[in-house]
Amino acid sequence: MSENCTPKSCESCGADCPSRKAPQDLRIPAGEHSKIKKVIGVVSGKGGVGKSLVTSLFATAMHSRGNSCAILDADITGPSIPKSFGISKRAQADETGLLPEITKTGIKIMSINLLLESEDSPVVWRGPVISGVIQQFWRDVAWGDVDYMFVDMPPGTGDVALTVFQNLPVDGIIIVTTPQDLVTMIVRKAYNMAKLMNIPVLGIIENMSYAVCPDCGKKIEIFGASKAEEVANELGTPLMARIPMDPVTANLVDKGAVELANTDYLNEAAQMLERID
Repeated sequence: MSENCTPKSCESCGADCPSRKAPQDLRIPAGEHSKIKKVIGVVSGKGGVGKSLVTSLFATAMHSRGNSCAILDADITGPSIPKSFGISKRAQADETGLLPEITKTGIKIMSINLLLESEDSPVVWRGPVISGVIQQFWRDVAWGDVDYMFVDMPPGTGDVALTVFQNLPVDGIIIVTTPQDLVTMIVRKAYNMAKLMNIPVLGIIENMSYAVCPDCGKKIEIFGASKAEEVANELGTPLMARIPMDPVTANLVDKGAVELANTDYLNEAAQMLERID
């Protein structure tokens, strides 16, 4: 034992101290009524890139392939998942725990908006309280059998990201970006945080990548030439898909019918997820 060691603490130990303890596993087990096989985080370094839309489309795509899917809405102060699926009633509970709401096609959802008196009620909470809610969503919700749980995370690399990465058994993250130069810099931040936390980066999704002319079918890169493939190559991670700006999809989301959206452009990305060990 190092002469500088203090009881029950390794803070003063050097890296080569033989008594130094291994990193503590902070993961929280799911409840006894939950059996979740894969947990996928959907992240972005900044807001406004369509992270919640990508989460909804991925859950829809994987569910259409015969998988049982769920969404844990970890964007506590800006929840939008229930509205995308047309869910407005409050969540219920029974002897097994808090029950997720079920969408029209069978996707399970838990969001803070399902617990508030009104979906317009603001959530004015500090970080520790928000982190506690996410832990409760994981531990106290009776999720049942789930093949793929998608965690819709708020933008940035703050408290929520730390809570999810440390407390949930995350199998990997998907980073959502858009074509602008600024966002590609933010992608690197999200990537570097995941690596720092030993979380696998499954790939990058470029949202709002282009628009398709309704008359001639030409792809128009409204925000400039895509840099997603360049960034993906630099980081050594796959470019999973480029999602176009689609007014039909936007209209379906506004109507709470995102499950009717076309997800063909996520076929290859869905296959990647199905290959996760």
